[in-house]
Amino acid sequence: MNKFLSTALLSLFSILLFGQTDPAAKALLEKVSKKYEQYKTIQSDFTLVIRDAEGNSYNNAGKMLFDKPQNQYRIKLQDQDIISNGKSVWSISDELKEVQVTEAEDNSSSIGPNNLFSFYKTGYKYVSMPDEKITKNGKSETVNVVELSPLDTKTNYFKIKLRVNNNTHIHDVTIFDKSNNRYIYTINTLYVNHNIAKTNFEFQKEKYKDFEIVDLR
Repeated sequence: MNKFLSTALLSLFSILLFGQTDPAAKALLEKVSKKYEQYKTIQSDFTLVIRDAEGNSYNNAGKMLFDKPQNQYRIKLQDQDIISNGKSVWSISDELKEVQVTEAEDNSSSIGPNNLFSFYKTGYKYVSMPDEKITKNGKSETVNVVELSPLDTKTNYFKIKLRVNNNTHIHDVTIFDKSNNRYIYTINTLYVNHNIAKTNFEFQKEKYKDFEIVDLR
């Protein structure tokens, strides 16, 4: 998994200062923000599609767990598990049989599963785009579209496309990086304000006896 994707995945739920904006886009994003601010916990199934500059496509399915008051999250992918207890982050690679441990950082410039629902709150200028049609569960639906550009030109991406459904929930986020790759996060299911066991946010070392642990804290 490349460095950009690792950074993105470690940062997909948090960011209210707006840059120069389209009033319609700002109004929509404020509605979205208000909706997600009501949620204490979020559980979601998502798909991640990576399209590289050569036209190749890679798919991955995952699950997100997020406890907002505790700033704890867990991201489960097919070959990777990322756990944060709010202080440390454990990135577990089944393929490499390696666990990398880092300090949890409040980095709003990255977009990934743990801040997907709030990254747009600061550091961006944005504009409304024409509505688009999607098909979900065999039914046609219209989604609102906003394009965002980071104010920090040093980021490794230059544009984000955010699509919002009729329930004012994020349908998907597409990240365009400077190497002409696209990262598309699609939210398939969303469960909110349910109890999440604390053990989901704990790294249980005894389960990874055969893994190399690299502590970078």
